Amino acid sequence: MPEVIFTGPAGRLEGRLQPSSDRRAPLAIVLHPHPHFGGTMNNQIIYNLFYMFKERNFTVLRFNFRGVGRSQGEFDHGAGELADAASALDWLQAIHPEARGCWIAGFSFGAWIGMQLLMRRPEVEGFISVAPPANLHDFSFLAPCPSSGLIVHGDRDRVALPKDTQTLVDKLKTQKGIVIDHTIVPGANHFFEGQVDELLGICSGYLDRRLAEKENAA
Repeated sequence: MPEVIFTGPAGRLEGRLQPSSDRRAPLAIVLHPHPHFGGTMNNQIIYNLFYMFKERNFTVLRFNFRGVGRSQGEFDHGAGELADAASALDWLQAIHPEARGCWIAGFSFGAWIGMQLLMRRPEVEGFISVAPPANLHDFSFLAPCPSSGLIVHGDRDRVALPKDTQTLVDKLKTQKGIVIDHTIVPGANHFFEGQVDELLGICSGYLDRRLAEKENAA
């Protein structure tokens, strides 16, 4: 798993890249939780999502937002972090120009950033948002949401409140042309303590189904 350094809007960004053996393999970017609450690219959920994509032969990148780890710059309340994510996708596409399609996955703050990024990048064909904090950040930009995806959270989440996540899902499900899969994990808190394997099973099952659908449609 090569360590990589690439240029972001506020300086160098530190990441980990797992390239596929297939030059045309799809790309995936995995975005970490809030930097002020200990979020880094080595978060357990981020690490596991990264390997989920690797095991399915994606070229996958996870990286530290500005001001985290060896990434330069300072926390920018979302605007700068969105620019970091866009730069990461630009960099990944530049070194893998033959890649077919792209996915974005994010956890908590990273889910908010990821869903903003997919609004700006029509090549993103799917997303996985784990515990998107709809009570803490504005998700009204998803009008309309351009891609189908999975939203998954716990029913005992005290950070990203389940009722606000449900409101977000209900709003997205009224939009034509996309399908939002929504899974609530019983007993799970914001960090899925003791239930990360269950979370990964849900995410893996969803990704496998979407990949099979795409292959059958080809």
